[in-house]
Amino acid sequence: MELRENHLPDDESLVRLYNDAGWFAYTDDLGSLKSAIQGSLYLLCAYEGGQLVGLLRAVGDGVSILYIQDLLVLGAQRRGGIGTALIERTIEKFASVRQKVVSTDDTPALREFYRRLGFVPYGETGLVGFYYMAKE
Repeated sequence: MELRENHLPDDESLVRLYNDAGWFAYTDDLGSLKSAIQGSLYLLCAYEGGQLVGLLRAVGDGVSILYIQDLLVLGAQRRGGIGTALIERTIEKFASVRQKVVSTDDTPALREFYRRLGFVPYGETGLVGFYYMAKE
């Protein structure tokens, strides 16, 4: 596996990866997705055999907070260490950043994955998270 930092994948690879995850709202407006990726603080892509198989996109100031906005791995490649490699490389690169945050679906598999990597649910820290989504 090859990891590439701040490398924008081609459109076809992006669409394939995001659609594979079921994130069609992103690919319905590819221009906005590409703008979001280009405006990110950090982008890390995983390739196997020249094919995009994983992507991590982070936003934030890179000093006090790093927010992992997107973490995707092709379904056929999951549970093979790609997601772990993407997270670990990002945590290493931003080791001095105090807060590293991720929001994700609440499933047992994802809870286990993030816990194994050192993340703790808000409820166990005395913190609370809030979410607001603009209405269409």
